Formats: sequence, structure tokens, C-alpha cells
Amino acid sequence: MDIVIPDELGPLLREFTIAVLDERPSNLVDFAVEHFRGLQDSMKNGKIASSTLPTTPTTQSNHAASSIPMYIIVDDDDMAVEPDKDSLKPKGGQKYARRGSVSAERYDPEAEENNDEPLAVHEKTPEQKTNLYNAIKDILLFRSLDSSQLGDVVNAMFERKVATNETVIQQGNDGDNFYVIHRGRFGVMVGSGPDRKRVHQFENSGSFGELALMYNMPRSATVVAETDGYLWAMDRQSFRRIVLSSAFKKRKLYEQILKEVPILKSLDQYELMSLADALGTKEFKRDEAIIKEGDEADGMYFVEMGMVSVHVNKAGQEVEVTRLSKGKYFGEVALIEDKPRTASVRAVEDVKVAFLERQSFERLLGPCLDIMKRKTSEYKKRK
Repeated sequence: MDIVIPDELGPLLREFTIAVLDERPSNLVDFAVEHFRGLQDSMKNGKIASSTLPTTPTTQSNHAASSIPMYIIVDDDDMAVEPDKDSLKPKGGQKYARRGSVSAERYDPEAEENNDEPLAVHEKTPEQKTNLYNAIKDILLFRSLDSSQLGDVVNAMFERKVATNETVIQQGNDGDNFYVIHRGRFGVMVGSGPDRKRVHQFENSGSFGELALMYNMPRSATVVAETDGYLWAMDRQSFRRIVLSSAFKKRKLYEQILKEVPILKSLDQYELMSLADALGTKEFKRDEAIIKEGDEADGMYFVEMGMVSVHVNKAGQEVEVTRLSKGKYFGEVALIEDKPRTASVRAVEDVKVAFLERQSFERLLGPCLDIMKRKTSEYKKRK
């Protein structure tokens, strides 16, 4: 069965979520009724048209590989500042109207596969490269990139020095660059005039500006340097070619790997895409331990490239019981039984694995759990 998600669903849900965070209603159901009724009335009265609702990448079984997952990035070190609620509020008092469409070009990751133009490279000293790599490697946006792609990010970024009170990005403008903070304090503001307020502050770390580039939306917040500062910036085209294209290629690769895993045959196309989007790449050198027997389970692994060996402890000695190559998986037993790791796994050669964290495992692999539980008996027989 084909599952089709309408283009308008992402923007509608995002707008509703922002409205909820803004208003903090005591009765969410009543608020939702009022919100969508107001939007419906506006469309009926011709005050806004459905065509003005900006479209976002969709998830459809017919063109799954060409869609980029929609996500908003918020963690301890980096915070998404777009889109904001003020940018969605209309002029003239109409509560539920939205901003019109944006003139920025739509990005086609499939077309990028045939782009032979070299990526941007800005010269840096070895020390600068090391500092920049350390600054970006834990940013959520880049966690799915492998070492080569992270190298492309480092090469594509250029330095920008800013002075106190300098505006780095202006609410309402088109997105030009993505920024990583190396040094300085930066305030994030929404609104204008007397209604302007600070919603976040960065100090010596963090990143901002990605959502306007990802979704072709105007800047929905203003970022001002509160001290002299030092930023690393990446232009729109480089950001899209490296980050969005990588997400596209990652999904295609992982979908192909997952389709070859027998226990996942019960997943439909949408579930398979969701699983592919949840996977992250990890790399291990030859003889490096991937998991150790007795450790707490944090997730499961799919072999993406190379070979790994599985070992169990017998009478105080570690014994190899099997080897796993591309398309095989491991680490699920401890998750299913909620117990420590029952085996150790090491890289036989340099390997690349797709990692599924515990929370995503429990959320996405429900349809496969019965099959996986039967498979655990194979491990127990070997011990």
C-alpha cells in the first residue's frame, strides 16, 4: 500500500506546534480546533490561499529516495532558531495567515548526483582545521556524516570576524550562510521594535542558520553579536551539496542495506524509510572493539562495509563464533532482553556500520521484534 503524505502537512503541523509553544494553551484540543478553524475560515474568505503554504520535503513511497527528512535541531550545543512564531503571524490582525512563498530556489538532491563541479575549498592551517573539526563533529546536523564528508564541511567553511553589535543574520532576509561559533557571545532575537525579544543566547559554541537553507524560508530570527566574535561560515550551495545531498545518499544506501535484511521484510516502505533516516554512520579500524560482552546495550548495528567477528566468553576464554559482512546485523539481543551485551564484536578490517540507537530501535522495529526474539536462540546455542 502506497503511503502519501500531502505537501501541506509538514508546514501545517509546524505552524500549529509553534502556535502551541507561543500560546501555551491549557486545553490543547480546544486550541487545535480554534487554530485550524481560523485557518480554514481565512482560506475560505480568500485571505490566504493554500498555494501560499510553503511546501516541505515529503515522504512518499513512489519517490522515497528523493525526499530529505524534515527535522528541527535542538540539543545542548546547537539550537535551531528558525522558523519562529513571529514570522508566521500575518499583518493586519489576521491570526492564522502565513508568510507567502519564498523566492529561493528549490533543491533537488537527485540532480546533485550528476554534479561534477568541485566543492568549495577555503585554505586553512592545520590548527584551524583541527579546531573546526572539533567544533562541528558533535553538532547534531553533522552526526550522520562520515569522516570524508566532515572533511568536505571543514574545507568548505570560511572565517568571518564580527564586531560587538554587528548583525549576523536579519529576520526576514533570505538565508545565505550557515554559521558555527568559534568564539563570542551571540543573542537570538525575534520580532521588531518594542515587540522584539531575545529567545536564546550562544556563548563560545553552537551553530545557527541551517533551517532557512534547508527549507527555502526567510530568516525567522535575528542574530546579533553581543561581543567581538569569530565565526565559521558555509555558503548556501556548499551546505546543500554536502549536508542535504549526503542525507539523500545516506537514505538511498541505508534503504538498500535494510531491504537485504531478512527480518525487516515485514516493514512497509514508510517504516523502512523511517528506519533509514534514524541510522547513523560509525567507523571502526581493524581490530577495534565495537561492543564488549557485559556492557550496557545502547543500540544495534548493521554492517555497511567490511567484516566483523563475534566472540563469546567460554570458560574464561574468548572464542570466535561467527563473522558478519555487509547487510548483517548485531547487537539486538541485549536490547530485546533488556540485558547486558551477550557477546563481543570486533572489526576484522576497517569497517563502517549503521547504528540504530536504543530509543529508535524500540520505536521503529516493533513489527520485527517477534522475529528477532526467535533469532536470539541462535546466539544462546553457541554459548
